[in-house]
Amino acid sequence: MAQGVNRNGVLAGQVALVTGASRGIGLAIAKRFAMEGAKVVVTARTVSADQHYLPGTISETVAQINEAGGEAIAVQADLGVSEDRHRLVAEAEAAFGGVDILVNNAAITYFIPVADFPEKRFRLMMDVQVWTPFELAQLVLPGMRERGRGWILNVSSHAAIHPEKTMPGRGGTVYGMCKAALERFTTGLAQELYDEKIGVNVISPGLVATPGVMHHKLINEQNKDNVTPVEHMAEACLRLCHGDPQSLTGRIDYADAVMEEFDLQAAELI
Repeated sequence: MAQGVNRNGVLAGQVALVTGASRGIGLAIAKRFAMEGAKVVVTARTVSADQHYLPGTISETVAQINEAGGEAIAVQADLGVSEDRHRLVAEAEAAFGGVDILVNNAAITYFIPVADFPEKRFRLMMDVQVWTPFELAQLVLPGMRERGRGWILNVSSHAAIHPEKTMPGRGGTVYGMCKAALERFTTGLAQELYDEKIGVNVISPGLVATPGVMHHKLINEQNKDNVTPVEHMAEACLRLCHGDPQSLTGRIDYADAVMEEFDLQAAELI
């Protein structure tokens, strides 16, 4: 389903902040939200191609959105640093006004068995994947409450599901811990905000052939037929960020299930 930017789309007049938007799922979400009229603030550490071994930068994300007729800005931030998180929200508000939609997509992952896991990397993963979504939510909530609306969407993973004990592990215990904590945070915050018309949901993409997934060699002969197009994830994320928040909140969802439940057709991304 080909589509461009619709300034009068379902997110018209809203400001969306998407973390980890230099490539992969974050890039796709930022584009899809811009296509529905949102002003998009994208953030990651990578501004220029020489800053990361994987392709994609937030500068390129913004250029692609703006060239297509959308509206976006890039804010470089190291989400493991509190000062950067505060500056990110401040710059988003200064550029476009209050944040109406927060998508916590950024992640940093190391696949190391528990016995060998360094404390420094453990704390970094917890900071980026648990504390960052928590603090960013704290920072955008006052504005959402003032406007009487808002959406927070946290990107999780099937790794949050308890593993079968007899299956071979790949050092993903800490990653699974982070995502499980993120899911419990989501449902708890949804409960706290239910009467305030602020929807809070969590979604897992399934297996998507992002640059990070390919780098970690997570796609193999056994699972290659289960790969989900990134456009499906973007479409499912969009659906969980508009509508009636009291009937669409506290959900622990999966992209393919959302696509089926709402009979969605994935738009071709700009």
